[in-house]
Amino acid sequence: MNNRLVSAEAPDDRLPRYQQVRDDLVRRIAGGEWAPEQAIPTEAALAQTYAVSVGTVRKAIDQLVADGIVTRSQGRGTFVRRPRFDTSMFRFFRFKSRSGEPVLPVGRVLRRELAAPDETARAALRLAPRDKAIHLSRVRLVDGQTVIAEEIWLPREGFEPLAKLALPDFGDLLYPLYERLCGQVVATASETLTVGQADADIAALLRIAPASPIIVVHRTAFDFAGKPLEWRFSRGAAAAFQYEVEIR
Repeated sequence: MNNRLVSAEAPDDRLPRYQQVRDDLVRRIAGGEWAPEQAIPTEAALAQTYAVSVGTVRKAIDQLVADGIVTRSQGRGTFVRRPRFDTSMFRFFRFKSRSGEPVLPVGRVLRRELAAPDETARAALRLAPRDKAIHLSRVRLVDGQTVIAEEIWLPREGFEPLAKLALPDFGDLLYPLYERLCGQVVATASETLTVGQADADIAALLRIAPASPIIVVHRTAFDFAGKPLEWRFSRGAAAAFQYEVEIR
């Protein structure tokens, strides 16, 4: 998905007016003025607010629709899109319960700390060299067995409520938690898949032999304005990996 939407700054006066309107609407959505699944004002109301024609507003909203930021509902209005990412990892990994039924793993945060991220995480989150971040060590389990191990980094600014949250209260899904407690909405994400080997710690956690092949998924998640909110890397046994794509 496209993660280069706009900057969080005020619209550039050198841009065409419809682009300025579009960029300002993104800034307002990213700032939480309208929540996911909430309707934005009508085109007529926005035209009045921005002192432009309805056609200019419609062109701006057409771009928002194309970027996946809003959706139109015939006869109801235009709504901020609610992205769905918490199960996207399982496009790649397929798990079954002891009874053989397909199952989604549950999540458990094992450890949380305030720490200086490494260079990769710092660059992904666009943090200054001395900035600290919230670090979560998390696992996904099926029938009590760890199937995915994750390391997650979050900027301290914007996620401070998570620094004191009891670990059991993180629950299975993190992105709804980010929105509910911190007002941070993950809108887009960029993922990279690589193949690696399990070191001794990961092998023990996943109950596989050391040096066994694993799939590593690096993800950077962004808000509606393209600001990075989360960097994580997830590791799972290659035996559970399945890549599927439909070509037309």
